[in-house]
Amino acid sequence: MSRCTVCFRHCDIPEGGTGFCGGRSCQDGKIYASNYGRITSLALDPIEKKPLNRFHPGSKIISAGSFGCNLRCPFCQNSEISWSDRISSWPNEAEYISPEELTDIAVRYRDKGNIGIAFTYNEPLIGYEYVRDTAKLVHKEGMYNVLVTNGTAELSVLEELSPHIDAMNIDLKGYDPQYYDNTLGGCRDMVFAFIKEAAKVCHVELTTLIVTGENDSEDEIRQISEWIADLDANIPLHISRFFPCFHMTDRTPTDIGTVYRLTDIAKEKLRYVYPGNV
Repeated sequence: MSRCTVCFRHCDIPEGGTGFCGGRSCQDGKIYASNYGRITSLALDPIEKKPLNRFHPGSKIISAGSFGCNLRCPFCQNSEISWSDRISSWPNEAEYISPEELTDIAVRYRDKGNIGIAFTYNEPLIGYEYVRDTAKLVHKEGMYNVLVTNGTAELSVLEELSPHIDAMNIDLKGYDPQYYDNTLGGCRDMVFAFIKEAAKVCHVELTTLIVTGENDSEDEIRQISEWIADLDANIPLHISRFFPCFHMTDRTPTDIGTVYRLTDIAKEKLRYVYPGNV
């Protein structure tokens, strides 16, 4: 039995076992990333799709994802690779792409407007070793590294990655800690701490998915925008529209008018606020 130290769960993983996230395991008494280099998704995307609106706008980036996640959002749009019943099959099904090979792909698409690699789709921080090893090579090629993350990780993980990461989009899924704990299976305070430190070391944009009946009140967005403004009013916030998905099909999509109204409220405190999925 060995303890994983990546996030607040601090899973005690038995020999040959796997942690809560599905991407970290124990072998010979040591914790390792069992999803290392196992790529389930690969695409060339506009940078704005991450979403990053104020980091090299108009460019493209290679998006790469593996499998596993340390949250349990019932509305997950990438559930097949994040925490569905299929998670146990991915170690055998996902193609292995080494850091060198993924870097070569990024370089190959430079003439198509690609500026680097975005680690995304599943939660990249649970496999931070692969992110670190690849990102070092990407920087050597003069290209950029992006993280799209839920921010649920210890600051020691951020410290190891920060020299190699140029931009992040971090989910700030709500302000209410009970929403994080009970609905998402997360830890709001860990995310707050991660965002605070990340904003010191690279370009950061935040995304809040407005879920019908959960975090769609004006009070909630005021609390979120005030918290961000206290940190830095220039941090961009993306207010994104929810669509029924996965285990949360019991409610309607977020009203478009609600998204725009909450965007206007957030603009009272923040300089850059963008409505999404509208």
